[in-house]
Amino acid sequence: MKIGVAADHGGFEMKRQLAKLLATAGHEVVDFGNKLYDADDDYPDFAIPLARAVAIGEVKRGILVCGSGVGASVAANKVNGVRAALCEDHFSARQGVEDDDMNIVCFGGRTMGVAGIARRTSSTPSSAMQSGTAAGWPRLLNSKIARCPVRTIVRSFRLLDLNKT
Repeated sequence: MKIGVAADHGGFEMKRQLAKLLATAGHEVVDFGNKLYDADDDYPDFAIPLARAVAIGEVKRGILVCGSGVGASVAANKVNGVRAALCEDHFSARQGVEDDDMNIVCFGGRTMGVAGIARRTSSTPSSAMQSGTAAGWPRLLNSKIARCPVRTIVRSFRLLDLNKT
């Protein structure tokens, strides 16, 4: 699947790690920036281009990361055809796609600490999510690459069912 990613300085490193993990899983990743760390950048500069790309079908889904995830979701939702939401738990990510047709998931690069990661990653994924593309994710998530804050994002994003049309 073609997935767009974008982040300001608050989620820059998390976005880079996530893009690598998604590419490793076989997805085509399009980076909407920022491509170089800049402490003075701001989320609308990256959220709006990604949101437009999702709205016109240039990419199938998007992931936005800013400091809290709130600003990115507000900015993305300004674009017609975009349904973006901040998802800090597995249920919200799944519910957002299945019931609300969410096409951009937003995360907070500064709000996903070690304690939160442990809580969110300790649950066992449902058997329904173990089919298709999602079947290979447990191996990837247990790799040494995934032992970072982006692990939470990947587990939540996995619930978005990357094969859903």
